[in-house]
Amino acid sequence: MIYRPAYVDKIMAYADSPFVKILTGVRRCGKSTILKMIMEKLRSEKEIEEDQIVSYRFDSMEYDDMTAKQMYEEIKKKLCEGKRTYFFFDEVQEIKGWEKVVNSLASDYDVDLYVTGSNSRMMSSEISTYLTGRYVAFRIYTLSFEEYLTFKKQYTTVDDVRSELADYIRLGGFPATHLQEYNEDEVYTIVKDIYNSTIFSDVVKRNQIRKVDQLERVVKYIFNNVGNTFSAKSISDYLKSEKRALDNETVYGYLEKLEKAYLLHRCSRYDLHGKEILKTQEKFYLADTALRYSVLGYHADTVAASLENVVYLELCRRGYQVYVGKTGANEIDFVAVRLNEKLYVQVTQQINSEQTEKREYDRLLGIHDNYPKYILRTDEFAGGNYEGIKTMHVAEFLLSKEF
Repeated sequence: MIYRPAYVDKIMAYADSPFVKILTGVRRCGKSTILKMIMEKLRSEKEIEEDQIVSYRFDSMEYDDMTAKQMYEEIKKKLCEGKRTYFFFDEVQEIKGWEKVVNSLASDYDVDLYVTGSNSRMMSSEISTYLTGRYVAFRIYTLSFEEYLTFKKQYTTVDDVRSELADYIRLGGFPATHLQEYNEDEVYTIVKDIYNSTIFSDVVKRNQIRKVDQLERVVKYIFNNVGNTFSAKSISDYLKSEKRALDNETVYGYLEKLEKAYLLHRCSRYDLHGKEILKTQEKFYLADTALRYSVLGYHADTVAASLENVVYLELCRRGYQVYVGKTGANEIDFVAVRLNEKLYVQVTQQINSEQTEKREYDRLLGIHDNYPKYILRTDEFAGGNYEGIKTMHVAEFLLSKEF
């Protein structure tokens, strides 16, 4: 196992607290492995005895059709008398009513609870009902650029980080694809399997979707339009032009279900003048850039959108709420807000004319506050600051500790 301190250390800060630790994220992003790392930490640092650590993987056939009552009775048998028991429930959303079980355990026994799930029903009103004020949630993402480099160093020499960024964008950050050296086809085979199992288990099967071909057309439209603003009506109109009629409400339903499976991230627009979130023309980003390429194939002309995607995910990893900024007729790629912090980011693959350069900088210069502003690019540039705007290579920004 390759240690992922960004998550493990944060979660371990809540060990032995009364809070249920809930880890969510897209399938195969590393949640189960992080649970194992926490178990190891408990053994090595807190000297917890082996019989006090109990784990279950509820997506196993062994627990097919298990009820919440059966789950409760099974788990009660594993309680350590006179000692705290540390329970780890992986993919717990497979058990209907798990929230009641976890609430009962937390209320009635000396336990420390850690659970994972791959569907945002994990964070539904049911949890709010049964676990109000008693849980802390951690969103787990695929590998960051820094983690990707750490994984890669285990089996090969890492080149200049700027050239490595191109591979990271193309191959993505699912941990399973970077445990050894795979070629592009092998990576996309693994990722396509993750995509298929997520679509089938967390979208089609869970929501009893009958018209799977409609869903797949919507998915392909979204994957083709990463980083573009569009609405459900845009998708509906496109499908009508393809002789595939689909009403707006059905499209909205599909988008919501794909979000709940953590395949998509919705990025709303924020009016910087009116200081309000706009309800139309959102952008969507993928849980990992390799999802797009495993489904649609790799094309060099999609790199600009994928650059936006990796920057968006990095801001999310660091705890920012991320929006598309609207200033009059102009758009700022990202407005990122975290508590009383804010930063503005423009992402561009290259600036090849003075006119383009002026346009990119003018958008940020039109924002009259003192929060940090960045232009991120991947071509050669002089660097430095221009009227308070910092220009950075995307690779250096992703590895930076300054934001």
